[in-house]
Amino acid sequence: MKNFTKISLFSLLLATLLISACKKEYDSIEVVDDAAIQAYLKSNNLNMTKASTGYYYNVVTPGTGDVIKNSDSVYYSYTFKLLNGTVINQTSDLIIPGTFLGYTDRFTIGASSYLFTPVREVLSMLKRGGTAKLIMPSNLAFGKNGLSAINVGSNESIVVDLGVYNFTKKHEVDEYEINKFIATNGLTMTKDPSRARYNIITPGTGTDAITTNSTITVNYTVRYLDGTQLETNTDGTYSPILNTLYQGWQLILPGKVTAGGKLRLILPSDLANGTPLDFDIEIVKVTN
Repeated sequence: MKNFTKISLFSLLLATLLISACKKEYDSIEVVDDAAIQAYLKSNNLNMTKASTGYYYNVVTPGTGDVIKNSDSVYYSYTFKLLNGTVINQTSDLIIPGTFLGYTDRFTIGASSYLFTPVREVLSMLKRGGTAKLIMPSNLAFGKNGLSAINVGSNESIVVDLGVYNFTKKHEVDEYEINKFIATNGLTMTKDPSRARYNIITPGTGTDAITTNSTITVNYTVRYLDGTQLETNTDGTYSPILNTLYQGWQLILPGKVTAGGKLRLILPSDLANGTPLDFDIEIVKVTN
């Protein structure tokens, strides 16, 4: 019985030492993170508030209008940077993310999912049009493992610039993204009443008019507005019926091109697959 008691006391003492050691290690990382953040603030002449969970934030522009609730849709921007200024992840004005405010803490980077609660908490401080800066210590960011895929080392604190766009509707976002794309690339496009944009490069010389019931042999390449290629088929073997294709194709192709015709077509999300798309299209053959 005495031996059992001695063993129990020894186990309890060992457990206490282990817990203390773990807490000391955690506290040391927290202290190192905070010292690095304080040095960053001083060198950049920044004045930020420290939240109870350890992150720092500053509302740069509060925005206007009603307070945004967790159940409200928001379109927002973010830029993730290391303390040395290296950008590791950011949004683009050509592909603007949108979700409910309550889900803005969820990120997929590479093949991994992350929950960055401070991002949602700081975004919830903003109204539409607002901007803010956030600094997450490593234990609230990528932790001791970092993320080599985007060059984040072990125990690195992360600076996040955040913004909430004024938009409340998807069609407003589409218009902004498409107009930005056209201006950035110096394009000349005609705007259809459907809000699709097109440029007829060659109208074609075919005698069969295209209708929604036509079978068209077509070469095409489709890209997201940031230039990422989504799909291409340029070997003259793709021959669908027009009414099985994107709604935007059905609205624009009839009456504007025929066999031999070429055009560039930019579709808003409701006429594409849920996101604006940029097409190069060549009509090879029309069969009615």
